[in-house]
Amino acid sequence: MTLLADRHGRRFPYLRLSVTPACNFRCSYCLPHGYRVEAGTAGPLSLDEIARLLRGFAGLGMHKLRLTGGEPSVRRDLGDVLRVATVSGVTKLAMTTNGTLLSKRLHGWMDAGLNAINVSVDSLDRALFARITGHDRLADILHGVDMALEAGLPTKLNAVLLRDVNDRQLPAWLDYLRDHAVGVRFIELMQTGDNLDFFRRHHVRAAALEDHLRGSGWQALPRAPDAGPAREYAHPGYAGRIGIIAPYSRDFCAGCNRLRVTATGDLRLCLFGEFGIPLRRHLQRDDQLDDLLQAIGGQIGRKEQGHFLHQGRTGITPHLAATGG
Repeated sequence: MTLLADRHGRRFPYLRLSVTPACNFRCSYCLPHGYRVEAGTAGPLSLDEIARLLRGFAGLGMHKLRLTGGEPSVRRDLGDVLRVATVSGVTKLAMTTNGTLLSKRLHGWMDAGLNAINVSVDSLDRALFARITGHDRLADILHGVDMALEAGLPTKLNAVLLRDVNDRQLPAWLDYLRDHAVGVRFIELMQTGDNLDFFRRHHVRAAALEDHLRGSGWQALPRAPDAGPAREYAHPGYAGRIGIIAPYSRDFCAGCNRLRVTATGDLRLCLFGEFGIPLRRHLQRDDQLDDLLQAIGGQIGRKEQGHFLHQGRTGITPHLAATGG
């Protein structure tokens, strides 16, 4: 097996695959006006294309896969996508979702191979959740989270920190974490191609929250080799954990271990990269595997040591749904 590695010594066992750019939410920080299909846009990868793509990445050492969007559950064949994704070598099959179908589809997704889930929950306050997402669905989503926990599915919640919106809700989260064995990940708002004004109004650095946690007895946990970007903390008085994703922190990219593929089959070496590498033409036949492996492996040397968000360079990502967050 050939392991993917870049010129900076980083290895990439973790792939984030967007299965659709579409989303049924209107989150203020991503798609405030809802998802709109752009004329001439190619459709998402088919099941056969996904299967070939994942066989290729598994052959290069990928063993952790996360399905993203948009919103993955917008795909009516999501169960089939999950089954296709259970290729040899993939030991962790996770998904990030807004949770609108979680309570209805959880067990079917688990039967299809899902073994970890992240649910976007930007606030535990019903009115504020509706204000951020455009949907009054918090109670049903939290019910789905409870179902996932009862089923023994490793579960994390994602909350994007927004200044003067939800950045003072740590007490409510701490109450929730006392008896809910979930990991809550607070994500620092990132600038994208179309949100500069919103970013300037609502960006808040996660460092202050992290300092508060350390001062309150929360202890940093070791980072697993295939872990995501969060710095995780635990406290003996709480069943749950807290993760901090701070893309503007120093050396954030030093531990990068993940690659991305968009819903239409473009390899992205970085969420905020300046280019995509089209892989779809190598996914049309089973006998193209060698071409696919060469296309992937031959591009890793182009991966930069870090992103350029501090300089205001957001690459070709107009919003997070376009690339898969």
